[in-house]
Amino acid sequence: MTTSWAHDAIARIDADFNRSADTHLIKLPLAAFPGIDIYLKDESIHPSGSLKHRLARSLFLYAICNGWISESQAIVEASSGSTAISEAYFAKLLELPFHTVIPATTAKEKICKIRFLGGQCHLTDQSDIYSAAAGLATQLDGHYMDQFTFAERATDWRGNNNIAESLFRQMELEQHPEPKWVVMGAGTGGTSATIGRYIRYQKLATKLCVVDPENSVYYDYFHAGDASLTTPGRSRIEGIGRPRVEPSFVRTVIDRMVQVPDAASIATMRLLEGWLDRRCGASTGTNLWAVIKIAEEMRAAGETGSIVTLICDGGERYTETYYNDAWLELQGIDPSPFSAKLQSILELSDEYPC
Repeated sequence: MTTSWAHDAIARIDADFNRSADTHLIKLPLAAFPGIDIYLKDESIHPSGSLKHRLARSLFLYAICNGWISESQAIVEASSGSTAISEAYFAKLLELPFHTVIPATTAKEKICKIRFLGGQCHLTDQSDIYSAAAGLATQLDGHYMDQFTFAERATDWRGNNNIAESLFRQMELEQHPEPKWVVMGAGTGGTSATIGRYIRYQKLATKLCVVDPENSVYYDYFHAGDASLTTPGRSRIEGIGRPRVEPSFVRTVIDRMVQVPDAASIATMRLLEGWLDRRCGASTGTNLWAVIKIAEEMRAAGETGSIVTLICDGGERYTETYYNDAWLELQGIDPSPFSAKLQSILELSDEYPC
């Protein structure tokens, strides 16, 4: 890698960042929880459309500054889709070829977006996307980005405008500026590590809750501490949940984990559409289900305060899956019981769009 190329690459990434505004913090008024304020940090408005935009930027800067990427070198990643979109965005910015190994079940809209950004998709039915990506990088004499290993260390968790610093800065003028809870899912575990470490570094009383979907090992690992745990299935909630414990998942910075049924994630995702008048992905529904559970507990205990979670990506990526009743039926997912439960908890009328 030449120093001049590295300097130019970093300058391009920094200029792109300088052109970008911070993501919005949306207050979600829920009359059923008086004295409890709920906020959603909208990560879907990044240029590449998801929370993974921050991760991809950090991974590229980390790799460039470590001397791992050279001019014209192929970039390879293992992904469930959103990270690949974001990495394809930055690869295009740096005029680097991009390849991703992704599950064949990945939403078609994500595959189209990767290809639109100039990336090549290598679809697989195998659960071991890691070895396939590493092998492809060797074959292409490229760099395997390996988000699942480097996500927790590529971001400066002490500050430097990371998601944690941004979130807490945006809360400063709110009625309850220091949240009782921050709630989020984990794919690589990089964002939960960043937020958890930041909370402790800043000596805050905020607690971190991480949600886990079906077919993921993180919840069991959090309680048992056995890093060898695996699951034969694959998470149906794209972007969160993993079949193995990833190196970037740091359980010791997490205060609580909540398991969320896939049907509950989708029911909550659809409920949120009625509040925001736009669609979000199912991982956002997973987050909000746990937020409502925590708010319900706070209400029962007579507590007040704030809870913050994330809008991870937009729902336009899932028109043929999570927003498609025929797809849900094929998957054996029935969100209606959870929609009814949400209506009861939130004291909504039967006509409310769930």
